[in-house]
Amino acid sequence: MEIKLAKRMESFSSSIFSELAQHKSKLLAEGKTIIDLSIGSPDLPPPDFVKETIHSLSMNNNQYGYSLAGTKEFHNAVGSYYKKNYQVDLNPETEVLQLMGSQDGLVHLPMVLANPGDIILVPDPGYTAYATGIAMAGATPYFMPLKKENKFMPDFANIPEEIAHKATLMILNFPGNPIPAMATKEMFQAAIHFAKTYNIIILHDFAYSELYYSDDKPISFLSLPGSKEVGIEMNSLSKSYNMAGCRIAYATGNANIIAALQQLKSNLDYGIFFPIQSAATLALQQGSEFNERTRSIYKNRRDCLIAGLNEIGWNIEAPQAGMFVWAELPKGWTSKHFAFELMNRAGVAVTPGIAFGPSGEGYVRIALVQNEETLQQAIHTISKSGMISSK
Repeated sequence: MEIKLAKRMESFSSSIFSELAQHKSKLLAEGKTIIDLSIGSPDLPPPDFVKETIHSLSMNNNQYGYSLAGTKEFHNAVGSYYKKNYQVDLNPETEVLQLMGSQDGLVHLPMVLANPGDIILVPDPGYTAYATGIAMAGATPYFMPLKKENKFMPDFANIPEEIAHKATLMILNFPGNPIPAMATKEMFQAAIHFAKTYNIIILHDFAYSELYYSDDKPISFLSLPGSKEVGIEMNSLSKSYNMAGCRIAYATGNANIIAALQQLKSNLDYGIFFPIQSAATLALQQGSEFNERTRSIYKNRRDCLIAGLNEIGWNIEAPQAGMFVWAELPKGWTSKHFAFELMNRAGVAVTPGIAFGPSGEGYVRIALVQNEETLQQAIHTISKSGMISSK
C-alpha cells in the first residue's frame, strides 16, 4: 500500500538538527566522546519542593482526572508573579492562559490569527518552532534580520509597507534563542507603534526571562504602555525552574487573543496533570531564591566558557542573559561546516547558526548545559583541534 502524505509535510523535512543527531550517533558508535553543547535542555534539576509536590500529589487517586484547563491557583500565581516582578496587572481569569509548554502556544497561535497566504513577521535568526507554527497555518514568513551592527534588534523601518499591510502577526523573542540579546524599552515602543499603525498582533516569547546576569533584568513586553492593546507574552517554567519535561507554560496579555487561543486549545487537549500544576504554582510563588541560584550557576558557566575560548583565540562577546552563547565564527567557515568539523575534530557538538534562519550564517549557538569542568574539557579539545587560531 502506498502511503501518501499531506503536502504540508513538505514543510517538516529532515532538518540540520536531525543531521547533527545522526552524525553524533555515528561518532558515539565509533567509540568517540562527544560533549553536547547543541541542545538547550537544562541539565539541572527543579527545586526540591517541585519534586516533592509532584511525588506527594501523584499518590492521590483524585489527581488523575482531566484537568481541562489551568487551575484558579495557577492563574492567580501567574498574576501575582507578573505584579511582583514586572509591575504588570493581569486579570487571572481573562488575561492568563495555561499552555502545555510554550512551544504549544508558539505553534498554535499562528493558526488562530493567520489565514493561508498571510504574512508573519519573524526574527531571523529565530527559534525553529516559529517556522513550524507558520507552516501549520499556511502563512508566509517575512524575516526580520537581527544584525550585530543593530545590536541584534529588528529594524521596523526596513520592513516594506506592502509587507506590513499584509502582516497579521509579529513574533519577538528577548532574551532570545538563539541570540541572547536583551530588549530595550525603545525597541518595544517602536514595535507597539508599528503594530498599531498596521494592525499587527505581537507575540513576545519570554521563555528566558529569569536567566540574566546583571542588575538589569529582562523587560516584559507587557510592562510597556499600549502592549495589551496589540499583543500577548508567553512564558515557560522549562528554563526558569528546570521543569522542561513537565510541559507547563502560560500566555498573558490581550484578553481577546487569549480567548481565541483558548478556543482552539479547548478542541486539542485536556489540560495538564494536576500535580504538575500545583508544583508550578509553588514555583511561581516561592521560586525567587531558586532563580537566583540558577542564575549564579549559568553565569559561572558563561564566564568559564567565554574566558576559556577567548584565551585560545576565539573571541566571543559574553551574553547578558539567556542560556546560550551566540558565537561569531573565525573567518573561512560556514556555520554548518564548522559544526560538523568541530564534532569530528574536537568532539564538541554545537548548533550551526544557519539552522535558525539566513541571518544565522557566520555563527554557532553554544548551550550552557554542561558543568564548568566539562566546559573546560570542551575548551581544551577545541584548542587541540587546530580550528581556532592561537593568540
